[in-house]
Amino acid sequence: MTVTAVASGTHEEIYRVEEPSVGLLGFIAVHSTRLGPAAGGLRMRPYASEEDALTDVLRLSEGMTYKNAAAGLALGGGKAVIIGDPATSKTPELLRAFGRAIEGLDGRYITAEDMGMSPADLAVLAEETRFAAGLPDGEFASGDPSPVTARGIFNAIRTARAHKHGSRDLGGVTIAVQGLGHVGWYLCQFLKEAGAKLIVTDIDETRVEQAIAAFGARAVPLAGIYGADADIFAPCAIGGILNARTIPQLKADIVAGGANNQLATAADAAALHARGILYAPDFVANGGGIINVATEILRIKDREGFVAEKLKALDETMAAILTQAEAADASPAEMAIATVQAKMARSSKAA
Repeated sequence: MTVTAVASGTHEEIYRVEEPSVGLLGFIAVHSTRLGPAAGGLRMRPYASEEDALTDVLRLSEGMTYKNAAAGLALGGGKAVIIGDPATSKTPELLRAFGRAIEGLDGRYITAEDMGMSPADLAVLAEETRFAAGLPDGEFASGDPSPVTARGIFNAIRTARAHKHGSRDLGGVTIAVQGLGHVGWYLCQFLKEAGAKLIVTDIDETRVEQAIAAFGARAVPLAGIYGADADIFAPCAIGGILNARTIPQLKADIVAGGANNQLATAADAAALHARGILYAPDFVANGGGIINVATEILRIKDREGFVAEKLKALDETMAAILTQAEAADASPAEMAIATVQAKMARSSKAA
C-alpha cells in the first residue's frame, strides 16, 4: 500500500492512499487538531476523478472542524474518502487496507460512518485500526449516528421556523426533503410525526416509493426539488447544491438540512440572504451525528445524557447565530463561521 503526503496550505495533513491489489484509492485529510484529534466520517462515492475526491475531502474536513467546534466537542476536524461505488466495489479487503492507512496516523485522525458506509463496515476497519468509531458493539459503541443527526436537523428546522415565522409548530408545513438515505429517512419520520407535509426526491426510485407509502409523501424528479412548492427546503444528500443555478428556483423561505457543504461558494450564502431565504448553517444543523460518535471516542459512560445536553446546546447555538445574523443584516453562514472561530480561539487560550 502506498500512502503519499499531499501538500496543502490550508490543512495540517493530507494523504493519498492507494492499494491496487484491492482496488483502493482514496484520501485522508486532517484540517485541524487545535481542539483535539481530528474526527470525521469516511465517505465512499464513485467520484468522477481524483481531483473531485480531493476537493470533497478538503471541504468536508474543514467543515468537520467547524462542526465539532460548534457542538462544543474536544475534537478537531478531519475526513476521509474512498473512490468507488459502495454497492459494487466495497470489500472487506479494501476496508481493512484503508484501516491500516488510518492506523498509520497514530490517532491524529479518527474515522466514523458517512455516506456509503455502515457500522458493520466500521467494524471491519476496526480490525486494522484502533481509531474507528460508530461501531455496532463494544463497551462504548455508539452505533449508527443517523437518528441523532436527524434529530439535530429536526431541531434546526423548528428553530429556523420559529425565527422566521414565530412558531416552532410544523403542523401543515410543507417540507421538501432532498435525499432519502439514513439521515433523510429518519428526518422524514420526525417531520411526519410533527404533522409536516413532505415532498421528496432521491436517486433511488425504490426508496422514493417507500417514502410515498410510509409518509404519504409526494415525489418530484431530482431536478424538480429546488422549485417545489414548499415552505422549507431540507437538503440531505450531496453538497454544493445551493448555487447560482438552484437558488433562483427556490420557493421555500427557509433552507435547513443535513447535507454537508450545501453552499457551493461563499457568494451563495449572500445570494440566499439577498432573497430573504433563511439559511440554517449546515455544520450547526447536522452536528448530532458527531455528538453521538463523540461518546465513543471520548468514552462517555452516560451517552444519552451527554447527547441530550449537547443537542440542546447546539440548538441554542443555532438560535443565537440566527439572531445575531439578523441584527447584523448578515448571512447566517458568515455569522456561524465567526461564532465557531471565536469558540476555537477561546478554547485555545484556555488550554
